[in-house]
Amino acid sequence: MPPPFCKGLHSVMMLPRLRDPYFNYRYRHQLHVLRVTVAISLTYTLLLIFNFPHAVWALLSALVVMNNLPYVGGVLDKGGQRLLGTLLGALWGILITLIPGTPHLVVAGWALLGIALATGITFTTRYVYSGLMFCVSLLVVVGDGQQDLSIALWRFFNVMLGTSVGIAVTALLLPQKATDVLRFLLAENLDTLARLYHTHTSASTSADIDTKQLVGEIGSRLIKQQGLMDSIERERRLRHEELEQILSLQWRMLSTVELLLNTLWNTRAGYERIKSLKGFRDQQHHLARALGTLAFQVRTGQNIDITVEPFDLQRHADAITSANTEEGRMLFSPGGYLWLNRELYRLSLELISQLGGIRRLPSRRLRRRAKRHKLIASQPVEYHNKSKGFDP
Repeated sequence: MPPPFCKGLHSVMMLPRLRDPYFNYRYRHQLHVLRVTVAISLTYTLLLIFNFPHAVWALLSALVVMNNLPYVGGVLDKGGQRLLGTLLGALWGILITLIPGTPHLVVAGWALLGIALATGITFTTRYVYSGLMFCVSLLVVVGDGQQDLSIALWRFFNVMLGTSVGIAVTALLLPQKATDVLRFLLAENLDTLARLYHTHTSASTSADIDTKQLVGEIGSRLIKQQGLMDSIERERRLRHEELEQILSLQWRMLSTVELLLNTLWNTRAGYERIKSLKGFRDQQHHLARALGTLAFQVRTGQNIDITVEPFDLQRHADAITSANTEEGRMLFSPGGYLWLNRELYRLSLELISQLGGIRRLPSRRLRRRAKRHKLIASQPVEYHNKSKGFDP
């Protein structure tokens, strides 16, 4: 059994790993629970020490701002909107209630005007939550016209305290970046697309893979990526246009692969004509490997450096245009099949170009940690087995 000081040394050496992006992604749900628990505990401790009146508002604010938002960008956005709306709503309420000799109906009229303005201004913007908090804070201050102003001010203070604690804990305690989550989800999708495409081109492996399940997993991860858009924008590491383009290309690649997977040949002649095209299968396998390599480079923070062999339809034009059935009728299906493969190549090339143009995609931090997770030595080459890449 190792002596106590060895255990302590081991714990100290483990601390840097807690900021490991792979660790944070793999255990993101557990870490979110930890952050929420720490934020509530810290807020409660401050309230016990200073004994602030109406303290429950601080606890509620910390919980509301963090509960369903595990990402730094999301909490910064929601917390910032809550702070802004609370501050402006409270100030408006204080101003209209401090006017000496103002009848209650006049105060109510000014309050309604403020609510109408806030609702109208924020209705078509991303600051709807700020508008809501403005209205709530205004009503808390104004009340029914008989409320003690000090109560409203203490509530305002506690809301600001709880929200600030929630933001600080999310940003400082093992922060989870939505951009990192997008990176890993994108890499998983690229790996899965590569496996599906390789499966399609290798009949001997198709029985071992549930293609419908894998297609469903890609779609599910794309929906998760769409849900990250606001948080990613707040982190300011990707522009909105870049994010939309990445998502659009993944959807289109998924649709193309689905069409290829569901390709049915009406005649044996069409299948035989495709099978006889010289070098065509090699091109398909090369594209599958390129997608897997792209997934590897995205996941591990490498520079995007991939060369994809082009699908030259003109090279096979004569073989396709001269394809006929036994009755002499022209076959159109081989041409459509070739076009689908060329379209997948084109979309892949566009995605490679898009990702290669993102300045902050390569990451030295990820490359360092990838070595510890043995990802650098396990770059996938073939896709008849599950990828050896990062599997959360």
